[in-house]
Amino acid sequence: MTKIGIYPGTFDPITYGHVDIIKKALKVVNQLIVAVSNDYSKDYMFNSEERVSIIKNSLFKDLNFKKKNIKVIPFNILTTSLCKKYNAHIIFRGLRAVSDFEYEFQLAGMNRKLDNKIETVFLMSDAEKQVISSKFVKEIARLNGKINNFVTKSTTKMIKGKL
Repeated sequence: MTKIGIYPGTFDPITYGHVDIIKKALKVVNQLIVAVSNDYSKDYMFNSEERVSIIKNSLFKDLNFKKKNIKVIPFNILTTSLCKKYNAHIIFRGLRAVSDFEYEFQLAGMNRKLDNKIETVFLMSDAEKQVISSKFVKEIARLNGKINNFVTKSTTKMIKGKL
């Protein structure tokens, strides 16, 4: 039986912290859908199509993940609706710090109210990756700092091209 999970996020851009969560999620499910949110209320560096492309390049070209286990898609519907569409019963969420927990806890509770057959699994990236955030990566890049310890080579290139 194939276990399918969804890892939703903005991934603007994907970082090694996200990659660590993907690795851990793949230990739990056979098929992982990395779902790129297209929430129009946020100000993104990259549009959703660019973010999907950046993730695919990072995972499949830079890091040699197997395409058969991971699907990368954009979405603009409820995460629970996305789960139903792909027959997924697990939503993966990454936690970096205690400050993430309150929001994520509320989100998991709301998703549970929307569909009680879907479980939310919280994963923490390894300690050295917990401080990495897309926001900080973009800020460091804007200030001409080195970001190659936080994102893959192709992602670095895309960020520098955007700036």
